[in-house]
Amino acid sequence: ITSIMNRVRNLKNKYRNEENITDEFNYTKISADTTDNSGTVNQIMMTRNNPEDWLCFLLKLEKKGVPQMDVSLLNRLIGRYSQAVTALPAEKYCQDESYARILVRFAELKALQDPEEARDQFHLARLNCKKFAFVHVAFAQFELSQENEKKCKQILQKAVECSAVPLELLETALQNFHLKKKQLLSDEEK
Repeated sequence: ITSIMNRVRNLKNKYRNEENITDEFNYTKISADTTDNSGTVNQIMMTRNNPEDWLCFLLKLEKKGVPQMDVSLLNRLIGRYSQAVTALPAEKYCQDESYARILVRFAELKALQDPEEARDQFHLARLNCKKFAFVHVAFAQFELSQENEKKCKQILQKAVECSAVPLELLETALQNFHLKKKQLLSDEEK
């Protein structure tokens, strides 16, 4: 880890000394589109390292296939989402919607592999980004898919109590829960 951190520090210094960092950044983004995308990841981490850049990169990576059908893509996505979560400090970004979306999507992908790890990730998302209603709804949807109706209802009620926004999203999810729908939110409602 120390050697990796030293290498990252050296690369940061190298790029800081470059006169034309914008051109270098654009060139790297275009040329680093390999299967592992390490060039793009390194560039994100060395420049602004913000949730918006990470989310944009991760969503582009997801468009390369269907994670439910492609185990290799699923593993790659989980690895990249894990990297993003590690690179972005929760205390700095807990109010950022893109950060919350990264946490939720990471948990949803984990659910395809290991429901217990996914549950831990949903807890982390809810703990760090409790102001966003979609975080609570995603966790409640996960619990509903695991046939934990009581837990699903509990999560939605606690979200209302902690004033997550928008409240309408939570009310719709609760209404759909009471109507015994399998999806708390339709695609339109999302």
